[in-house]
Amino acid sequence: MIWGGFVIDAQDYAEFARFLSECCGLVLGENRQYLVASRLSRLLGEFGYQKVEDLLRALRQSGNPTLKSRVIDAMTTNETSWFRDGYPFEILRQVVLPELEARKKPIRIWSAACSSGQEPYSIAMVVAEWESSFPPKSSPVSILATDLSESVLAEARSGLYDGLSIVRGLTPERRQKYFDTLENGHRIKPDIQRRVRFQKLNLMDSFSLLGKFDVVFCRNVLIYFSADTKRRIFDGMARQMDPGGYLFVGASESVSSYTEAFEIVRTPQGSLLRRRP
Repeated sequence: MIWGGFVIDAQDYAEFARFLSECCGLVLGENRQYLVASRLSRLLGEFGYQKVEDLLRALRQSGNPTLKSRVIDAMTTNETSWFRDGYPFEILRQVVLPELEARKKPIRIWSAACSSGQEPYSIAMVVAEWESSFPPKSSPVSILATDLSESVLAEARSGLYDGLSIVRGLTPERRQKYFDTLENGHRIKPDIQRRVRFQKLNLMDSFSLLGKFDVVFCRNVLIYFSADTKRRIFDGMARQMDPGGYLFVGASESVSSYTEAFEIVRTPQGSLLRRRP
């Protein structure tokens, strides 16, 4: 069948779905050829492939890591925005950071699957605003942001965004305070940029070497992952958190079906999850 100008038959679709599941945990499900076509059309045209079958053959025969990386980038890059949903960042500022500050130790935050950097930089802005409030804060805060995609990590590290990107979720006050306007876009100011460290990471791999975290953001990341993969990732995150650590997931996501390591905490701003003792 032809989707978006490219041929994707049932066998090719099934094989491509297996490829994605094995390499990055993404579960396509049935009858989503339109998604494959829309995400891969530019890449297929660039390499001169007429069918997904041609792409699969190249992936099998060449072992080309660049091609594999480009395919994964195309299929896993998701929409993102600044301060998405709002309430998690209010909870972080008003509830989580003050509680962690009272423990009198360094605070480590992990933004998993950070895409082009809007989430970790939003976190960094919240931390900067919290640190500047009275009374003075003594606990240093570090932010690690990870993603599978080299291309979005490069964009995130650059800190450079176009005019449309910085409108989505940012107030005019924050745009003025945290960005420098350049001829080719808007660059996040060095004080915010240096607060975030970016690192490539596939959530299908072990992340035990990342160390322990007090706060983990894993929001709207695992929606298309299998139940077994979700279970393994959430349990892995729990192992990287001490009791009392906090996990933020998407507004429509639930972890109770996949792990018993977290309990729900309700605040006036909204709900989040806390690592059980």
